[in-house]
Amino acid sequence: MSNDTRSRNRAFVIAGLGIALLIAIFLSPFASKNPDGLDRVSQDLKFEDKAHEDAPAKKLPFYAVFDEYALRGVPEAVATPIAGLVGTLAVFGLAWGIGKLVVRGSTSSNPEYDESRYTDDSE
Repeated sequence: MSNDTRSRNRAFVIAGLGIALLIAIFLSPFASKNPDGLDRVSQDLKFEDKAHEDAPAKKLPFYAVFDEYALRGVPEAVATPIAGLVGTLAVFGLAWGIGKLVVRGSTSSNPEYDESRYTDDSE
């Protein structure tokens, strides 16, 4: 892969991440306040009150930080965009990491792979 192609790919990824972050930060406050799919079904079928008070999800470490789609203890006008920012960065980080592992795994199993062609010495 040439340096020009690598630069274009990097610019594409950075631009995509920037657009995703802008959407997450500036459009998330305009999201519908109506219940999402599962909440709506539970309300329509009147089984929302049957939810377990001690649900397993409440034992997860991040439950104390996030409340629905926002951050606990932070004003809603700020909490929702911050949650969108954190979520977007988390998904990007996971996707990037998995992509790196997949590419590394596929290239290391290829006997014709020449690592010097694909490493970026500038990092």
